[in-house]
Amino acid sequence: MVVLGVRIGRLDPGVGEQGQGHERWESRPGGVWVLRGKGRKDSDSSKVVTAVDVMFGADAVDPRPGWELAATPLLIDADAKTHLPRLSVRHGQPKTDHKTSPPRVRKDGRFKVLQISDAHLSTGVGACRDAIGPNNEASTTCEADPRAMEFIETILDDEKPDLVVLSGDQVEGPAAPDTQSAIFKIAAPLIERGIPYAAIFGNHDDEGSRSLSRTAQMDLMQTLPLSLSRAGPEEVDGIGNYYIEIPAPSSEHSALTIYMLDSHSLTPDEKHYRGYDWLKQSQIDWFRGTAQSLKKAHAKYSHIHLDMAFIHIPLPEQADTHNLITGGQWREGVTAPAFNSHFYDALAEEGVVALGTGHDHVNDYCSLRQDPAAEHRGPWMCYAGASGFGGYGGYGGYHRRVRVWEVDANVGRMRTWKRVECCGEDVEKRIDEMVVVEGGRVALPQGQ
Repeated sequence: MVVLGVRIGRLDPGVGEQGQGHERWESRPGGVWVLRGKGRKDSDSSKVVTAVDVMFGADAVDPRPGWELAATPLLIDADAKTHLPRLSVRHGQPKTDHKTSPPRVRKDGRFKVLQISDAHLSTGVGACRDAIGPNNEASTTCEADPRAMEFIETILDDEKPDLVVLSGDQVEGPAAPDTQSAIFKIAAPLIERGIPYAAIFGNHDDEGSRSLSRTAQMDLMQTLPLSLSRAGPEEVDGIGNYYIEIPAPSSEHSALTIYMLDSHSLTPDEKHYRGYDWLKQSQIDWFRGTAQSLKKAHAKYSHIHLDMAFIHIPLPEQADTHNLITGGQWREGVTAPAFNSHFYDALAEEGVVALGTGHDHVNDYCSLRQDPAAEHRGPWMCYAGASGFGGYGGYGGYHRRVRVWEVDANVGRMRTWKRVECCGEDVEKRIDEMVVVEGGRVALPQGQ
């Protein structure tokens, strides 16, 4: 007696217009109707229902292959705070193999990374914070997540990135009692467009009382198509310490290595080091060991190999007022860890040329250390700016934005720019475009 169908409605789906029943659907609470098969032949059918899940919110999506989300919510009594529960049903056997090969540099030598940070997605449409409408006036008719996703999808279609990096706070933990529904919202347009993606966590992703843990979120993301996200070595602090090798167009040699690291959440020692946590020694050791072990293979590449990295919470070095500050605005205080574990030094010594961060929503500048005695120049440290409306903006008016990184592997060049959501009507072209690497070396802006 296998299940072949699950539907939601007040009326029997098997009753036709003339009132004649053709299929025998069984009624269940909540407006659920179930259709059962009659024998072994049905149990072997691809139509058989093999799993049922629940999504929440009017804007819920389910990007998993073989799953179908019901348009009609469950017919249950609920208060105004309950997000619409909707059944998602899978037919047939699950597709368990979602191994995704990293994208490679295009034939023209270009490779584009879109960094999306601080989307702060909720369960349901979410509440907008500090949103700007037409004529730069405060927006009072804003749904946070639909507006953020419309912006992100516009940029995906316009920029056509080869890889998307989700650099933390994808989820606004306390506003997302169902973490899965929030994660699916940001994964769906990437899967739909066939764009590989990789994620790290921010301090808000798992901070809600009902939030999935970092481990559970990573397990979930690893089941999704096109996800390159990985938990990383168990002996290393944090969840999400891994790297991605981007091969050259016509060989298996890596042209670009991207390091992803978990910058954790709140400080474990508020008495002595207030604020936020820091990169731990086990992570620094893992990064150094990995970078050094890859150097021999990278040396075989006929062009210039480049390394870049992403974390969520900025490094203490990004707050240094003696840095060269360019390519954006320093609008708010840098909320870096009070304890400096000197991960910056490891990045510089291992030759990483660029570091992308998030966390401070309205900072979107790039900074470079001004130390003439330093053996290595760089890396550039660049904020992405916040993309979502579920987190704060403000500070005199802030338009949500994302950062683009483009590598030209033919000449060892890296450029970066930002895309801005303006007023819900018009998306600007590039702003603050700059070359950060030239000939494989960290470059100064023109005129510096």
